[in-house]
Amino acid sequence: MKFVQVAFSFGVSDQYWSSDWVWGLPLIVLTVLIHVLGLVVIKHTADRGSGRGNHRIHPAATFVLVMGYTTLLVAALHGMEAAIWAIAYLLIGALPDYTHAMLYSLNAITSYGHINLSLEEHWRLMGALEALNGWLLFGLTTAFLFATIQKVLLTEWAKKSAGLRSRSEAAVTESAPRY
Repeated sequence: MKFVQVAFSFGVSDQYWSSDWVWGLPLIVLTVLIHVLGLVVIKHTADRGSGRGNHRIHPAATFVLVMGYTTLLVAALHGMEAAIWAIAYLLIGALPDYTHAMLYSLNAITSYGHINLSLEEHWRLMGALEALNGWLLFGLTTAFLFATIQKVLLTEWAKKSAGLRSRSEAAVTESAPRY
């Protein structure tokens, strides 16, 4: 318990910052858990899409469709997580309405930094915590997309190789003398 108290008080000179931590850390944990759960659901959806066994579709087309669909779902997941932060900003009164809260949240979570919106003075650390959350979420997404690319490419390459082997084995069998 002493460690947690020290961690929260380290470098905190503003009395308001403790509220930022109290709201920000649970939001980070919540959005990371939602993100991981969402990535698991997206993975199962992508696996079903790439493993259908439809040999009439070119492997490159399968790759593009699976990755496009996966990217769309991941982008929606990030939007949902930004909306969670936007709702929190409204609940604590840091921003006046949902439109501004969502715009600020998308700006903070992506570390974009070009929006002329700011939180109420005593909630400004939450914006930095949301940016930290964005880094964590985008890191998870990057690893996930990389793994998905590898899996889809390897699956399609294996299917193509198996098809070539089957055709070459069939050709050898047909040309072999029959006794």
